[in-house]
Amino acid sequence: MKGFLNIVFVLFFVNLSWCQEIDPDYKRMIERKYDFPTISPDSLEANLKNESYIILDTREKDEYSVSHIPGALNFGYDNPNYQILSEVDTTKTLVLYCSIGVRSENIGKTLNKKGFSDVYNLYGGIFLWADQYRPMESDENTTTTEVHGYNRFWGRWVQKAPVVYE
Repeated sequence: MKGFLNIVFVLFFVNLSWCQEIDPDYKRMIERKYDFPTISPDSLEANLKNESYIILDTREKDEYSVSHIPGALNFGYDNPNYQILSEVDTTKTLVLYCSIGVRSENIGKTLNKKGFSDVYNLYGGIFLWADQYRPMESDENTTTTEVHGYNRFWGRWVQKAPVVYE
C-alpha cells in the first residue's frame, strides 16, 4: 500500500509541474520584451488574499470582462484610470498585468515616474496565468477558464486555456 501511495504522490507532482511549465518559445519571446521587475505567478497566487497587494489589470475593459485575476482592478491601457490610484493605499505593492506583460510594463514605468516605487509586472501575463490553470473570474464574478486573446497574432501564445476575441 505504501508503494502505491508513493507512486500516486510522484504522479501528482509530475502532473502538477507539467501544468506549471512554460513553453520555451513563449519564455524566450517574453524575456526579450521585459525590462522591468517581475513577480512570478506562483508568488502572486500564493498571496492573492494578501491585502498588501493591489492588482491592476492594464488590459482594456472588453479583455478584463472575459476574465481577470480575482481582486484585480481594471486600470486599462489606452486611457488608464489613474483615479483608481487615488482611492488606494499607495504604500501597498502594485502588481500589474496584461496579456503577455508589455502593456503592463509600460504602465509600470509610467507609475515609477509618478513616484510609485513598489511596482511589479506579472511574469508571463494573464496568458501564462490562464495556461497554468490559475484562478480567474469574469465580469459577473463567476469562475472562468477563458482568456481574451487580444488579437489572433498574440492569442496564439495561449496553449491550454480557451481563447476568445470578443
